[in-house]
Amino acid sequence: MKKNIILCGVMALGVACAPLVMADEGSTESHHYVKDSAITTKVKAKLAAKHLSTLTRIKVDTDADGVVWLSGRAPTKDAADLAAMIAQNTEGVNAVHNDIVVEP
Repeated sequence: MKKNIILCGVMALGVACAPLVMADEGSTESHHYVKDSAITTKVKAKLAAKHLSTLTRIKVDTDADGVVWLSGRAPTKDAADLAAMIAQNTEGVNAVHNDIVVEP
């Protein structure tokens, strides 16, 4: 008899807590993280595909709104501008902030 009461109590608690566990599945924070990292990866891959060693020293970050932030160093303004153009022409990018420092 005691086992049945305990079993019923555990089952009732499980049923009562199920909506709380399921409610977190729709969280948009993890969705933004995946979207942001996917955009960052696409931009980095495009930069690497240019086979310019100067573009590999550029750091790429993406915020939740699809804004890409470029930083790092480039030997010329043309290289910095090329990195910004590549980022801007990547799917999912809404804007680009080019903070690349030109240092020969």
